[in-house]
Amino acid sequence: MRITLFALLMVLSAGLFAQTENVNKNPFRQLYTELPTPNVYRNAAGAPGHEYWQQQADYEMEIRLDDAEQKIYGTSKITYHNNSPDALDYLWIQLDQNVRALDSDTYKIGTSNVNERMTLRSLSRLEPTFDGGFKIDYVKDGSGKAANYTIEKTMMRVDLAEPLMPGASTELQLKWWYNINDRMKDGGGRSGSEYFEEDDNYLYTIAQFFPRMAVYIDNEGWQNKQFLGSGEFALTFGDYDVKITVPADHLVASTGTLQNPNDVLTREQRKRLDEAAKEFVQPVIIATQAEAVEREKTKSAKEKTWHFNAENVRDFAFSSSRKFIWDAMAVKQSDGSTVMAMSMYPKEGNPLWERFSTKAVAHTLKWYSHYTFDYPYPVAWSINAANIGMEYPMICFNFGRVEEDGTYSERTKYGMIGVIIHEVGHNYFPMIVNSDERQWTWMDEGLNTFLQYLTEQQWERDYPSRRGPAHKIVDYMKGDKKFISPIMTNSESIWQFGNNAYGKPATGLNILRETIMGREQFDYAFKKYANRWKFKHPAPADLFRTMEDASGIDLDWFWRGWFFTTDHTDIALSSVEPFRVNTRNPMVENEMTKQQMQAREENISTIRNREEIAQTYDEQDRTLRDFYTEYDPLSSTVLDKEEYEQYLKGLNDAERAVLAANKYYYELTFENKGGLVMPIILEFTFADGTTEVQRIPAEIWRKDYKKVSKVFPFTKEVKSINLDPFLETADTDRSNNYYPSQTEVSRFDLYKSRSRGGGENPMQRDRRAKEKEGSNR
Repeated sequence: MRITLFALLMVLSAGLFAQTENVNKNPFRQLYTELPTPNVYRNAAGAPGHEYWQQQADYEMEIRLDDAEQKIYGTSKITYHNNSPDALDYLWIQLDQNVRALDSDTYKIGTSNVNERMTLRSLSRLEPTFDGGFKIDYVKDGSGKAANYTIEKTMMRVDLAEPLMPGASTELQLKWWYNINDRMKDGGGRSGSEYFEEDDNYLYTIAQFFPRMAVYIDNEGWQNKQFLGSGEFALTFGDYDVKITVPADHLVASTGTLQNPNDVLTREQRKRLDEAAKEFVQPVIIATQAEAVEREKTKSAKEKTWHFNAENVRDFAFSSSRKFIWDAMAVKQSDGSTVMAMSMYPKEGNPLWERFSTKAVAHTLKWYSHYTFDYPYPVAWSINAANIGMEYPMICFNFGRVEEDGTYSERTKYGMIGVIIHEVGHNYFPMIVNSDERQWTWMDEGLNTFLQYLTEQQWERDYPSRRGPAHKIVDYMKGDKKFISPIMTNSESIWQFGNNAYGKPATGLNILRETIMGREQFDYAFKKYANRWKFKHPAPADLFRTMEDASGIDLDWFWRGWFFTTDHTDIALSSVEPFRVNTRNPMVENEMTKQQMQAREENISTIRNREEIAQTYDEQDRTLRDFYTEYDPLSSTVLDKEEYEQYLKGLNDAERAVLAANKYYYELTFENKGGLVMPIILEFTFADGTTEVQRIPAEIWRKDYKKVSKVFPFTKEVKSINLDPFLETADTDRSNNYYPSQTEVSRFDLYKSRSRGGGENPMQRDRRAKEKEGSNR
């Protein structure tokens, strides 16, 4: 055959393209191009390098909460320490409250539609009306001289008169105020006020309330990406000295340790607090519900200043209200130190909060510390606020309210416990292991959701966790790829935020722990990561590299598939071929062949011919019958036996042992239909009813990630095979996981009961039933 030069070039280029495509799509290629090059600041093992550095920002602040007008007024002195090797011409400061300014980009970039039927409330939200955002009165340098500054939406650049040299420090003085948003009306979820019309009082959860230093870091420079609402915060560690002035009848919970209890607490409250510091089993009530109800009735015209100090924290938040009930208990750490677990909540949260909140805080500290490090701060607060779950150092704001009759549903109960565990857990990620939330939401939300799952399971057997187990992410993984993002996507650009930033990374870590690495290896490596990077700024590569470095397990294939792509798991058991070894023993093989022939299905013509043909020709004329008419090729003769014995003499001991074992061999073929390689977990059920589980590492796909075959030898006959029997790999189509094939029954989580509004919760129904029983007696 003749071929033109052009055709030859086309053939060669097609082959080269196929080879390149195979290399580019090989899930086992290393992550050299995806991860940054190791250096003196972050080494190849995933640890801080020998020249690692980070900045520090210390704050002195005086804050006043105006309860009559719902405003915050503040002044601050920031001492910024340049520990970098770079001279800095300017500093960047975050103005996150500006996300609520009337000209905020967050409003402008929000998509919207007009429908045929719309409420006035939905129409009002099409344009902003709340005048939020910082009102900056001044920015001065340390000497009190006005500084040059430029506000760019949610960021402010302060130009320095002289470059800030490595190892030097500088001071800034700022004064500002802003209108506090009503969280329930304006939708400003993380921070703001909640109004209680029935007693004309407010509950404040205040955060992002001061201009905060942006992070300057070795792998990003200034992290000055705009705050658009989803990507949270990148912050610098420092020490805080904060004085908060509020109405005299308010109670305040805050980041840090209270410095002036004699000025703001009653003698009885201080006594109860001392008792709580010695109580490790049950919370002690510091401020009772009866006392809170009394405070609600009148509004003090006086003010009190609460003074707090916090060391080595990345942020500061507080909560204030006259409605608060307060309880506390001590938590003993493994190093012998004691942490105060505490809660504040209005009566609208009782009896749910009094029973569960502080114990949930203590439980979280115990188990997160077990998997990472001892909690390093003196206090951990849980504050009740409607429709919110948000975290800050030492304090978090959590939802969970009861019905007017004091009852609550299971969904409310477990939702409240879950959110407390989650938000208290954020003290570890990212408040201490201080990842960049503005860039990588999953590094705090995903890791924290994973530990939340482990902690929930330690709270109650079969706790109804929403996320963590592999099968709970299946619906997301098999969804339309147009609406799914890789985990490694910037926080502001994520489709399906909850699934991508919380559920998928948490599930991935659980798969690593249960299926790929094993609990012992995973727990060791994860704790190593947490301890390497506590009070530091890790990046994704630091987690990836540490998990491999500490375990000795190559996980590049997993990080690539689970974190960098939208591929999903769908491994099909496409064929099962059973085989037996030919023993060459005529007595065995011939008898087996006979049994197989007798068991074989017959053709319809053969069946009907046997019924309809009375006599064949050779049955009528016996002279037509010869040797072959009666010949049975499956009968054994002396010659067959002699040949078999001669065959055995030619075998060595090992070969005879294989022949004598007479095992069943099953050739299984697997197809990777979802693109994501995973270990192959198989459960074999045998004819005698026994089972055996075999686990094949994901590396079986290393030469061909689309289709592989493997032979499994057994001494017993296999009756059925189940691929991924324990729902470990998030396989999206289990209908192709069985031999013999079977229909997979759809799984769903039982929706236990309602939260608030509409219908009757089980507690109410039980109460009504008991009342009815009592009236019938």
